[in-house]
Formats: sequence, C-alpha cells, structure tokens
Amino acid sequence: MNFDRLKRTLHLLIPLMFLVTACATTQDHLLDMNTSQVQLRSIQSRAFDTTDKEKTMRAIIATLQDLGFMLDRADYTLGVVTASKARADSVQMQAYASLRITVTVRPRGEKQLLVRASAEYLRSPVTDAKPYQNFFNSLEKAMFLEAHQVD
Repeated sequence: MNFDRLKRTLHLLIPLMFLVTACATTQDHLLDMNTSQVQLRSIQSRAFDTTDKEKTMRAIIATLQDLGFMLDRADYTLGVVTASKARADSVQMQAYASLRITVTVRPRGEKQLLVRASAEYLRSPVTDAKPYQNFFNSLEKAMFLEAHQVD
C-alpha cells in the first residue's frame, strides 16, 4: 500500500516540479535587461531644467501637432500624451495609424522634469535614434519659445 501511495504522490509532484521550474525560468527572463534596452531608454529620454509640468505638456502637444501627429489622449495629472500619425491605405482607402507615440513627463529631482518618448511604427517599437532626436530637438525649440513667450 505504501508503494501505491508513493507512486500516486510522485505522479502529482513531478508535473508540479516541471511547472514551478518553468515559471521560475520565465520570471527570471522577464526581469532581464540587456544593454540595448538601456541604450534605447537613454535615446528616448531627456531631462529639462523646469518644474512646470503643465507648460511642458503644452509644449509636447504643440510639438507633436507641428510634426503632423493627431492627439489621441492627454492626461495632465498623469503626465501622459498619446498621439498618432495616420496614412491612407491605398488599397482600401481607409486611414489607419501607422505611427504612434506616447510621451510621459515626470519629476526628476527638485529642479527638472524627465520627458520620455516611446514610438511604435506598425505596432513595432521604433529603436532608431533619429526620430527621437528630431522630436526632442523640436520640443527644445518649442520650450524655448514658450519660455520667452514668442509666438
């Protein structure tokens, strides 16, 4: 009888051990961060010497509109702006969003705001530095003009 009981217990434990091992391995990989992700985050982020979140959000919205984006959502409390660029599908003649960008604003220390932009093209992350550089260069100009109240 003890042998049958041991056999049943092993039949239950062995699959459970495989499941636990698989889950642990998956969780370990979820927290892995390779160098390319760190580099991408540095490309996507800029610190600005201001604490005025509302003016920064307005400058982000104006910059995105100047770059041809349509505003999808803006939440001043959370500091999040989402916008997209639409293009017409030549076959179906329907507009669809091919480029989407989310910009977040959060405090960085006591005297700065950190702005991070994350873009997707056709649902794939944009990893090239050039579009982010263009966005941040335009944003810097907009913030300069707003700080000096130039229309």
